[in-house]
Amino acid sequence: MLNMKAFLIKQQVGMMKMVATYDIFDPDSNKQVGVAREEPSGLVQVLRFVMSKKTLPTKIAAYAQGSNKPLFTIKRGFTFLRAKVTVHDATDAMIGYFQAKLMSIGGGFWVYDAKDQQFAEVKGDWKGWNFQFLSKDGQELGTISKKWAGALKEMFTSADNYVVALNDRATSLPNGSTLLLAAGLAVDTVFKEGN
Repeated sequence: MLNMKAFLIKQQVGMMKMVATYDIFDPDSNKQVGVAREEPSGLVQVLRFVMSKKTLPTKIAAYAQGSNKPLFTIKRGFTFLRAKVTVHDATDAMIGYFQAKLMSIGGGFWVYDAKDQQFAEVKGDWKGWNFQFLSKDGQELGTISKKWAGALKEMFTSADNYVVALNDRATSLPNGSTLLLAAGLAVDTVFKEGN
C-alpha cells in the first residue's frame, strides 16, 4: 500500500461514533487497500463526553487490507495551543512528526523527519479543504483535496472523503509516502476534527 502515489480516503459514517474509521482505496481501481482506525484509550473515550476531542490524546493506526499489524501509527498527546503529532513505523520507531502552525489562515502544519529536519509543509487554502505538500524549498510534493460525497451525506454527516496524491519526488524520499499519507490522515483526524 505504501508504494502507491494516490489514496482515496473515505470516512465511515456512523451515528454517535466515539472513534473514527477511514477506508483507504486505490482511486484508479476503487479497490480497498487499507483502513485507518482511531484507537484512543478507554479513559480518553470517556473524557470525550466532557472535553473537546481536539485537546485529548489519540492514536490512529493504518493497516493494509487484511492485516492486523499496523503499517504506521499517528500519535498525539494532550494539546493546548499547538498540536505535535508523531508518526511511527511498523516497528513503532518514530519516523517523523507534525507541528501545527501558529496563526495560520486556512490551516497547515510543518512535517519533520526523525532527526528534527523539516521535511515538508502542509499548506491549506482559506476554504479549508485543499492542501498542498510542499518541500522545504517550496516545490510541490503532492496534494489533498476533498471529494464530493453527495448532498445528503454532506448535509447530514461529518464524514469526509478526500484524495491524497503524491508525485514522484515525494515517493522517492525516505519515508516520503508514509509521512505524507500520515499527514493527509492527520489533516482530518487530528487537526480538523472538532468534536
